[in-house]
Amino acid sequence: MTRVFLQPDDLRDLVADQFGTDRRVAALDRLAGGSKKGVYRLGLDDQATAIVYVWAAGENYWPPAPAVPDDPFTDASGAELFAAGHAALTAAGVRTPRLLVLDRDGRYLPADLALVEDAGGMTLETLMEQDPAAAATPLATLGDALRRMHTTRGSCYGKLAAIARGEAPQDRRTEDIIKDRALGHLDASATRDTRLADAHDRITGHVRHLHGEVTAREEYGLIHGELGPDHVLVTPSGEPAMIDIEGLTFFDVEWEHAWLRMRFGGAYSALHPVELDPKRLEFYRYAQILSLIEGPLRIADTDFPNRQWMLDLAERNITKALTAI
Repeated sequence: MTRVFLQPDDLRDLVADQFGTDRRVAALDRLAGGSKKGVYRLGLDDQATAIVYVWAAGENYWPPAPAVPDDPFTDASGAELFAAGHAALTAAGVRTPRLLVLDRDGRYLPADLALVEDAGGMTLETLMEQDPAAAATPLATLGDALRRMHTTRGSCYGKLAAIARGEAPQDRRTEDIIKDRALGHLDASATRDTRLADAHDRITGHVRHLHGEVTAREEYGLIHGELGPDHVLVTPSGEPAMIDIEGLTFFDVEWEHAWLRMRFGGAYSALHPVELDPKRLEFYRYAQILSLIEGPLRIADTDFPNRQWMLDLAERNITKALTAI
């Protein structure tokens, strides 16, 4: 598809309404990294800045794919989910860029839009690479925030907006959803890679074995869903601020920690995690490996601008999946 991104003049009315008619757009830069929504840094003529999120078909690189119907991590994008996630984090005392405007009525664009605080361009990932000592305090603060989230309990699992509407399905155990999700990812990936096709039965057996070791649970914690150090900004004052919050969900906290262990590596222990079920953690870790094969291979078939990065990510996880069996 032909992608058309925002131009400065597209935000003229937004700027006039929110900042005053005497302010002008001096710069509009589309930031790298977004694959489901457009993320832009808006610069004004008085040097002030803000961030604009746009949820539009032309900003979403992900092609559709078969999904488990009650999978709460499917299609975790959109202004409604963003608003629900922002409210939940604020209630839990977790720092995220301040929401200035949320427009779901097409007042400014033929798409949903949010205007948020510009919390800075430094991610925790970059700070950890460039100055590990300076990253220690934001890491500890992030760990405190995660404990507040993960001890915010709910009796239902699912997307926050669906729970609020009373529409979150609750007729299955969470680990059953993840089993079906993992096997679906395997089936899709096996059509793209002969190594996975050859190992399909052995991987399926491994998934079923890990699933069989997990015991039932009926209480869930508030989780981000895919939190890595690239999804945390470090503000100029040194505070960690979570971004990409549309996937905020009530689910098993082991899902979050399987992801955190993978993404934070040796710095994971600095987050001081809550008590976890090791068998559920291991099952979810392997399911995420299969997810990180299927998703990257699927988006690599599109016009996503960093296709090789996705292929390399899939290759690393193919190695992990095969090594485990």
